[in-house]
Amino acid sequence: MGRLAFIFIITCLLAVLNSCYQSKVLKPKELTVSENFKNPIGFYNNTPTFSWKLPVSESIKSQSAYQIVVASSKKLLPDHADLWNTNKQESKQSTFVKYQGKELKSRQKVYWQVKYWNQDKKVSEWSEINSFELGLLKNTDWKGKWIGLNTAKDSIKGVRNFLMHRPQYLRKEFELLSEVTSARLYITAKGGFDVHLNGNNVSDDVMPPGWTPYNHRIETLTYDVTDLIATGENTLGVELASGWHSGRISRGRALYENFASPKVLCQLEILLKDGNKQVILSDKSWKGTTNGPLRLASVYDGEIYDANLEMPNWTTNNFNDERWNVVETENVSEVVKLEPKRHKTVKTKVVLENTEVVSVNNNTAIFNIKQNMVGVPKLEVPMKKGDTLKIRFSEMILSDGTFYTTNYRSAKSTDYYIAAKDGIIEYMPKFTFHGFQFVELSGYDKNAKPESTWVKGIVQHSDFKKNGKFTSSHNKLNQLQSNITWGLRDNFFDVPTDCPQRDERLGWTGDAQVIAPTAMFNYNTHAFWVAWLQSLRENQSEHKNGLVPYIVPDVLQNKNASSGWGDAAVIIPWDIYNITGDVTILEESYESAKKWVSYYQTKVKNKAYIPIMHSFGDWLQPYPSKTLKKANRGDTPKELISTAFFAHSANLLSKIAGVLGKVEDENKYQKLYKEVVNAFENEFFDVNGKFKGQIQTQTSYLLAIYFDLLKPEIKEKAQKHLLKEIKNANNHLGTGFLGTPILPKVLDDMGEIDLMYEILFKETYPSWFYSINQGATTIWERWNSFSKKDGFNSQSMNSLNHYAYGAVGQWMYERIAGLSPLKPGYKKIKIAPVPNTKFLNSASASVNTPYGEASSSWNIENNTFYLDVVIPPNTTAEIHIPNTTQNKVLVNGNTLSNNSDLKLINSDKNSIVIIAESGTYNFQTKL
Repeated sequence: MGRLAFIFIITCLLAVLNSCYQSKVLKPKELTVSENFKNPIGFYNNTPTFSWKLPVSESIKSQSAYQIVVASSKKLLPDHADLWNTNKQESKQSTFVKYQGKELKSRQKVYWQVKYWNQDKKVSEWSEINSFELGLLKNTDWKGKWIGLNTAKDSIKGVRNFLMHRPQYLRKEFELLSEVTSARLYITAKGGFDVHLNGNNVSDDVMPPGWTPYNHRIETLTYDVTDLIATGENTLGVELASGWHSGRISRGRALYENFASPKVLCQLEILLKDGNKQVILSDKSWKGTTNGPLRLASVYDGEIYDANLEMPNWTTNNFNDERWNVVETENVSEVVKLEPKRHKTVKTKVVLENTEVVSVNNNTAIFNIKQNMVGVPKLEVPMKKGDTLKIRFSEMILSDGTFYTTNYRSAKSTDYYIAAKDGIIEYMPKFTFHGFQFVELSGYDKNAKPESTWVKGIVQHSDFKKNGKFTSSHNKLNQLQSNITWGLRDNFFDVPTDCPQRDERLGWTGDAQVIAPTAMFNYNTHAFWVAWLQSLRENQSEHKNGLVPYIVPDVLQNKNASSGWGDAAVIIPWDIYNITGDVTILEESYESAKKWVSYYQTKVKNKAYIPIMHSFGDWLQPYPSKTLKKANRGDTPKELISTAFFAHSANLLSKIAGVLGKVEDENKYQKLYKEVVNAFENEFFDVNGKFKGQIQTQTSYLLAIYFDLLKPEIKEKAQKHLLKEIKNANNHLGTGFLGTPILPKVLDDMGEIDLMYEILFKETYPSWFYSINQGATTIWERWNSFSKKDGFNSQSMNSLNHYAYGAVGQWMYERIAGLSPLKPGYKKIKIAPVPNTKFLNSASASVNTPYGEASSSWNIENNTFYLDVVIPPNTTAEIHIPNTTQNKVLVNGNTLSNNSDLKLINSDKNSIVIIAESGTYNFQTKL
């Protein structure tokens, strides 16, 4: 009996302990500040926002309250927070909570924790302690000077007689008399740099600090170099090249004439164990030379490397720099702001090794990387001393096996390596980047047989993580998804560029505004877009009338803006807000958006609310009228496009004002929107909903319908005209850059989803699959950039790596897979796939929302529809199940009525709509 009693007591204790454990509320996870930064150093924001995610658990559906504590020391947390304590806040908000504590200053390291209460008012454990460390926030924090050599005096002239600069090698020796506790290197450049400390690379950043409007702002970087410094002698070395700042990409206008020789600015701050602080500045004590192995380096034209001029150990103490020159210095100015970089640098992200030798002819070999990519090659090639390896690049090869480089225009895109000895050389360019799939090598050892291992593709782009994925049962649709994601990565090289290969690579605002939502589904580009929008505002500030340049950074300095392009100032902030839920971007962009709308108002002349202004039109619409002088701009009249976007931006601005609580502005811009709508309808459409213009276009109807510019009865008639135009095109698209992104959305809203499927899955020109059938691995600039039958488009403006037409990726996520935000930041999620068994029997997508991963995955087997759904904690979802009724649906094996986390809100003969709490659900129904 005693033994049985003991077993009974132990069993009861274990049950109680297990019950206690199960009732324990798990701590929050994935803490971030501002735009998804985790424990950053050199951070830009001294008034950040805080975000966290709730753990996935059956006992955690949502948050009812939270508490954040912020302190200047770990030891003060959680009970003695000296910077900020929110106390308990009754709120479901777990994203972008604004800091409202004591003022934070340059260099300050800040620690924070958070806990929450779940839906049952049970409190969690405190999170892990996270931190952020601020960079140098003001120009006055910099005590060093800009330093460098006068490379302009060499008068080296390149393509089109542009001035080129020899890359510089700069170094400074210094001594530490005590052990190091911590060390931070603050650094930036007018140009691109690579920094070394005691023979070690300080970072793996590519061409930092990046590209901004240099007459307004230069980004700075902070590196933790504590482990690279030792007591005694130390050496700091910097390689410095032209980059964007001093290369021909930024020297087309007088604005940049002062940006001659590249310069570097750095400040190494060392805290010693004896309590003292030692600071190493960039000043006249540094030495430099241009007589190093890097002879020239250009963004467009490539790099020349002479191994005979290598300087072993030049970044260490064991080097004699007596013959080097004393650097020139320049004071830090208050005119150009020095601010910490607010998004991550370019990095090497992927290495492509599946290379194939395509051809060998007379000491020249061509290699196929098998993917159109951006970055540089990594070479291991046998050479003879004194010989020069010539490295050329191409996106495709011609039918005769030679390189197609017409579309590179004046960009030489060629690297050279001069060998210093016999044997295998290893080389990877540092201060250039190329857009290519094929690499041609000539000048290697004539006795060697080219092998595929000679060339690897080093893929480089801004350092962001994958945010979502899409896949289906259709191979070409999956290839389209791959082409979209490659096009995004390849053109996100510090700024969103139109193309990565030719003599352009510029931040076109129109391309950016159409691709932003698709980009944010696929990659965590929140910080990337926010940083670029700051550049947009800076360039806009140069124009008193609110003009938004059609290129940012604005190196062309034109005095025109384009409708559909300048609207990026309004559309992208609104898209970011809806996808992330971050109000900050609306606050930062509000005045800019107002100025852009006011720019439209300045362009209204004789006809009320019809702007007469420059426009690129529906750029690269297929089959333009032969009578057009500027065929690239398409047949949709620029006045229609300008008026449509004027109305749309006014409408979005009204909504933004509403979110920000600016009621007066909300009403003002809503009134303006309605006035422009009235003028638009009267000017461009008749009472039968037909466009009055001589040439009917899909885009004229798409803009009118999607931007809600017609009365309901006129809109309904216009929809029929749109369908007629699509039918006239044999159910092909007939849209350019502006019409294409909204085509699927309009057809979706019209209930013409099957028609959109048919357009999407077309194999013939113009269509998305057409380029895939021609071998595309990225999105093309033109619908007909190349065909196997006719070869390359005759125009030199023919990029094979553009992302604009990849905007259809948004519809693939939202409609084919059926995953989209119903409320900003996915606080409420819509799961609404619409299968089309003519083309697909399965599709799935997942997105890492601010609250956690959400996913929608469906497949059809034996006339049964299966839908798997994941809804993250602290959110709800509206789930639409097609082609079924309530009594036919099983959820996780049970009837719908037996699940307390689900609520039926609508049902008809064809579908049902359910509201679901967070969790994982499997729906099953017979079709």
